Amino acid sequence: MITVKELAKRTGVTPDTVRHYVRIGLLKPRRNPGNRYKLFADADVRRLHFIRQAKSLGYTLDEIEKIFHDSSRGRSPCPRVRDIIHSRIHENRVRLAELNALQQRMEDALARWQTMSDGMPDGESVCHLIESIASTSLADD
Repeated sequence: MITVKELAKRTGVTPDTVRHYVRIGLLKPRRNPGNRYKLFADADVRRLHFIRQAKSLGYTLDEIEKIFHDSSRGRSPCPRVRDIIHSRIHENRVRLAELNALQQRMEDALARWQTMSDGMPDGESVCHLIESIASTSLADD
């Protein structure tokens, strides 16, 4: 049996991360009856490695908990795992398209602003650079 600090060291996370996972129920340590320290088994090391692997693939802690729940009930979590990552891939593609469009708007604005002089606020205008962007660009928002 190992302590929070040792589990963190073996798995490359902080002790606070281990404690957080205990608080939310992803890890379920035993208690040392003498000092009430949390103690973890080799299974917890494997479980924490699994959590880190799942997080590296984009799974949320809530999704990981559901995967553990399926597994602990004797059901294959694989269908859920596939569904989640399929959905996440689609979400990422949408977000990447949005980010690429934003990047293009930013580059276009900067290119236009290179030839414009600085302006001073006059009560009507805050920053003429931003205000010079065509209102059609705002339709994207």
